[in-house]
Order: sequence, then C-alpha cells, then structure tokens
Amino acid sequence: MQMNHIPFGTTDWSTIEPTEHKGETGMAIWRTAQFDHIRVRMVEYSANYLADHWCSKGHILLCLSGELHTELDDGRILTLTAGMSYQVADNAEAHRSSTIEGAKLFIVD
Repeated sequence: MQMNHIPFGTTDWSTIEPTEHKGETGMAIWRTAQFDHIRVRMVEYSANYLADHWCSKGHILLCLSGELHTELDDGRILTLTAGMSYQVADNAEAHRSSTIEGAKLFIVD
C-alpha cells in the first residue's frame, strides 16, 4: 500500500454521512473517507448481518466492538472480537462477513 498526497488531518466520523448497504440479511452502515486511492471506513453491521457477496478486495480490518465472523472460500471461519484485526491482500482469499449480535469495524482498503 502506497500512501501519497494525503496531508495530515483528523476525521470526525460522526460528521460523515452514513450510507446503507443491505446484506443477504441485516444491514451495514458505512461512513467512508477517501484519501487519494485509500478508502477508510467506519462500518457498523446490524445484528444477524450476512454479506450478500464474496469479497476479493484486500483489507486491513479492526473490530472495535461486537463479534465478527469471517468465512473464507476454503471453508474456514474466523472470529474477531473487539481489539482483534485481520489483513488480506487483493485477490488472495475470497471472504464474507457475518455477525449474530452486530459489530463495529474500522477498515482500510
């Protein structure tokens, strides 16, 4: 990841307009900031959220609260709780997210 053309700044996530993204079940609320080619998001998954797609995009993801289940296309299921993170490269391992109780995440991609 190359980070260029990004002056020092702060982000007040409460001022960023949320967008809704329906899952197969549940809802994801994104607050997104774009810095050159880097997308940074604060994402909240509702209870009983299941992504409606398999994702091949690379991410660095930090679970801020709740519990997130990440299913990989090889059948593995990994669980993140608050304070845990994962990282995956573009086109490395397809994955999809779900949560029973809901989760809040910080994601850079």
